[in-house]
Amino acid sequence: MSKKVLIVDDEPSIIVAIQFLMEQNGYETIVAFSGEEAMEAVAKHHPDLVLLDIMLPVVDGFEVCQRVRENPDWKDIHIVLLTALGSEANVTKGLDLGADAYVIKPFSNADLVAKVKELLECHA
Repeated sequence: MSKKVLIVDDEPSIIVAIQFLMEQNGYETIVAFSGEEAMEAVAKHHPDLVLLDIMLPVVDGFEVCQRVRENPDWKDIHIVLLTALGSEANVTKGLDLGADAYVIKPFSNADLVAKVKELLECHA
Protein backbone atom coordinates (compact mmCIF):
# COMPACT_ATOMS: atom_id res chain seq x y z
CA MET A 1 0.00 0.00 0.00
CA SER A 2 1.48 3.34 -1.01
CA LYS A 3 1.96 6.11 1.51
CA LYS A 4 -0.40 9.11 1.38
CA VAL A 5 1.05 12.60 1.06
CA LEU A 6 -1.15 15.66 1.58
CA ILE A 7 0.13 18.68 -0.37
CA VAL A 8 -1.06 22.04 0.97
CA ASP A 9 -0.32 25.22 -0.95
CA ASP A 10 -2.41 28.12 -2.25
CA GLU A 11 -0.46 28.23 -5.54
CA PRO A 12 -1.93 25.70 -8.01
CA SER A 13 1.30 25.62 -10.07
CA ILE A 14 3.28 24.54 -7.00
CA ILE A 15 0.71 21.88 -6.11
CA VAL A 16 0.81 20.45 -9.65
CA ALA A 17 4.61 20.26 -9.65
CA ILE A 18 4.87 18.67 -6.19
CA GLN A 19 1.97 16.31 -6.89
CA PHE A 20 3.71 15.09 -10.06
CA LEU A 21 6.98 14.67 -8.16
CA MET A 22 5.36 12.68 -5.34
CA GLU A 23 3.35 10.47 -7.70
CA GLN A 24 6.50 9.76 -9.77
CA ASN A 25 8.01 8.44 -6.55
CA GLY A 26 5.10 6.12 -5.79
CA TYR A 27 3.13 8.18 -3.29
CA GLU A 28 -0.65 8.62 -3.31
CA THR A 29 -1.43 12.35 -3.18
CA ILE A 30 -4.19 14.48 -1.76
CA VAL A 31 -4.26 18.24 -2.28
CA ALA A 32 -5.57 21.20 -0.32
CA PHE A 33 -5.40 24.89 -1.21
CA SER A 34 -6.01 26.39 2.26
CA GLY A 35 -5.52 25.70 5.93
CA GLU A 36 -9.19 24.82 6.35
CA GLU A 37 -9.03 22.33 3.46
CA ALA A 38 -5.85 20.89 4.97
CA MET A 39 -7.58 20.21 8.30
CA GLU A 40 -10.53 18.58 6.53
CA ALA A 41 -8.17 16.43 4.45
CA VAL A 42 -6.17 15.34 7.51
CA ALA A 43 -9.39 14.31 9.27
CA LYS A 44 -10.79 12.50 6.24
CA HIS A 45 -7.68 10.83 4.78
CA HIS A 46 -5.21 10.59 7.71
CA PRO A 47 -2.17 11.09 5.43
CA ASP A 48 1.22 9.68 6.34
CA LEU A 49 2.90 13.01 5.62
CA VAL A 50 1.83 16.62 5.02
CA LEU A 51 3.83 18.98 2.77
CA LEU A 52 2.59 22.24 4.23
CA ASP A 53 3.05 25.81 3.00
CA ILE A 54 3.02 28.42 5.76
CA MET A 55 1.54 31.39 3.90
CA LEU A 56 -2.05 30.25 3.41
CA PRO A 57 -5.29 32.25 3.46
CA VAL A 58 -7.19 32.49 6.81
CA VAL A 59 -5.58 29.55 8.66
CA ASP A 60 -1.81 29.55 8.07
CA GLY A 61 0.53 26.58 8.00
CA PHE A 62 1.82 27.25 11.51
CA GLU A 63 -1.72 26.93 12.87
CA VAL A 64 -2.40 23.78 10.82
CA CYS A 65 0.82 22.26 12.17
CA GLN A 66 -0.14 23.17 15.73
CA ARG A 67 -3.68 21.75 15.37
CA VAL A 68 -2.40 18.47 13.92
CA ARG A 69 0.12 18.14 16.76
CA GLU A 70 -2.56 18.83 19.39
CA ASN A 71 -4.64 15.85 18.24
CA PRO A 72 -3.30 12.57 19.70
CA ASP A 73 -4.98 10.59 16.88
CA TRP A 74 -2.64 12.31 14.41
CA LYS A 75 0.66 11.95 16.31
CA ASP A 76 2.04 9.63 13.61
CA ILE A 77 1.51 12.13 10.77
CA HIS A 78 4.78 13.67 9.58
CA ILE A 79 4.79 17.37 8.73
CA VAL A 80 7.23 19.08 6.38
CA LEU A 81 6.85 22.84 6.25
CA LEU A 82 7.57 23.91 2.68
CA THR A 83 7.83 27.67 2.48
CA ALA A 84 9.57 30.78 1.22
CA LEU A 85 9.80 32.02 4.82
CA GLY A 86 13.44 31.22 5.49
CA SER A 87 14.26 33.36 8.51
CA GLU A 88 15.74 31.64 11.53
CA ALA A 89 12.76 32.80 13.62
CA ASN A 90 10.29 31.10 11.25
CA VAL A 91 12.35 27.89 11.08
CA THR A 92 12.54 27.79 14.89
CA LYS A 93 8.80 28.48 15.23
CA GLY A 94 7.91 25.74 12.75
CA LEU A 95 10.10 23.14 14.42
CA ASP A 96 8.91 24.20 17.88
CA LEU A 97 5.30 23.68 16.74
CA GLY A 98 6.18 20.10 15.88
CA ALA A 99 7.16 20.05 12.21
CA ASP A 100 9.47 17.15 11.36
CA ALA A 101 11.34 19.20 8.77
CA TYR A 102 11.50 22.70 7.31
CA VAL A 103 12.26 23.06 3.60
CA ILE A 104 12.80 26.52 2.12
CA LYS A 105 11.55 27.42 -1.38
CA PRO A 106 13.01 27.27 -3.92
CA PHE A 107 14.05 23.72 -3.14
CA SER A 108 15.70 20.92 -5.04
CA ASN A 109 13.28 18.19 -6.15
CA ALA A 110 15.86 15.55 -5.22
CA ASP A 111 16.25 17.03 -1.72
CA LEU A 112 12.49 17.13 -1.18
CA VAL A 113 12.03 13.52 -2.32
CA ALA A 114 14.95 12.43 -0.12
CA LYS A 115 13.41 14.16 2.93
CA VAL A 116 9.97 12.59 2.29
CA LYS A 117 11.52 9.13 1.85
CA GLU A 118 13.63 9.57 4.98
CA LEU A 119 10.59 10.46 7.10
CA LEU A 120 8.30 7.79 5.69
CA GLU A 121 10.77 4.93 5.53
CA CYS A 122 12.56 5.34 8.82
CA HIS A 123 9.21 5.54 10.63
CA ALA A 124 7.42 2.85 8.66
